[in-house]
Amino acid sequence: VLTAPTDKPGVALLDFVIFPPRWLVAEHTFRPPYYHRNCMSEFMGLIYGGYEAKVDGFLPGGASLHNCMTPHGPDTNSYEATIARGNDVGPSKITATMAFMFESCLIPRITPWALQSPFLDHDYYQCWIGLRSHFNKESQVPNLQNNGK
Repeated sequence: VLTAPTDKPGVALLDFVIFPPRWLVAEHTFRPPYYHRNCMSEFMGLIYGGYEAKVDGFLPGGASLHNCMTPHGPDTNSYEATIARGNDVGPSKITATMAFMFESCLIPRITPWALQSPFLDHDYYQCWIGLRSHFNKESQVPNLQNNGK
């Protein structure tokens, strides 16, 4: 990560991040980038390969923009495939990929040229259609009535 800081501690004017081939080694967790929204604007692009959070539709040469406080995360197919693998997945390596991200406390302006591009994906939001919760509150809470036993 390369950072251009502002005069406010912890706030970056611009961060530049790359996502090269890498190992996923976290156990008992959801490995793709999680669903979130943040106080920064994120512009992400794919140079080559695939991106593990958007297996469908995020092609090399493509980019996405999520402005400040816009919720985003893995597409429905990536989410369901991750859930289907279960909790006991061993380490895996993401290979043959290179993505980048610019993250800024500023909100970028979109040019009219970009908005009129024939490559603009007007249906981008549909990658989250069909998303459903797999959270089971009962299986996550220890039995406190029996001292956790």
